[in-house]
Amino acid sequence: MELGIVLAIVLGLAAIVGIYLWVTYNGLVTLNVRVDEAWSDITVQLKRRADLIPNLVDTVKGYAEHEKGVFQRVTEARAATINAQGPKEAGQAENMMQDALKSIFAVAEAYPQLQASQNFLQLQGELVDTEDKVQAARRFYNGGVRELNTRIKVFPNNVFAKNLGFAERDFFEVADREAIAEAPRIQF
Repeated sequence: MELGIVLAIVLGLAAIVGIYLWVTYNGLVTLNVRVDEAWSDITVQLKRRADLIPNLVDTVKGYAEHEKGVFQRVTEARAATINAQGPKEAGQAENMMQDALKSIFAVAEAYPQLQASQNFLQLQGELVDTEDKVQAARRFYNGGVRELNTRIKVFPNNVFAKNLGFAERDFFEVADREAIAEAPRIQF
């Protein structure tokens, strides 16, 4: 009789641990997928912005052919954005892009005819909209990473999470936070 009670207790504890691992694993998988989805949203918006940049550059080039250095920086920043692998590289590319956009808008301010161009104004509007979407996607991604990393670090999950194949994820951070605090300002 005592053996049956001990066996029932052991099986009960094993069932509790099994259910806990099952729930923990499924929760971590869900969070991991959510973070992957959020990263995908960021890459879509960065790609959209990268696709807008050549049109903006072409529009400005028509007015400011002698500003080759500005156009080269924009081209390099666009390539860095497209080729970024992961949040750290994307953050570095984001810094380059912000600096390049500031330069191109500084050039644009020197040309009143360009500022009145309907094509330029439309591209600016789309770029500002895209910048807002990048920030929203970044906040969503970082929120998901925060939730996943917290779930991985808390006890007793920290005992099992790494053994189940889960690792902390990097936040999408930018070194110059002031540069991305708001979309590029266009002043006429």
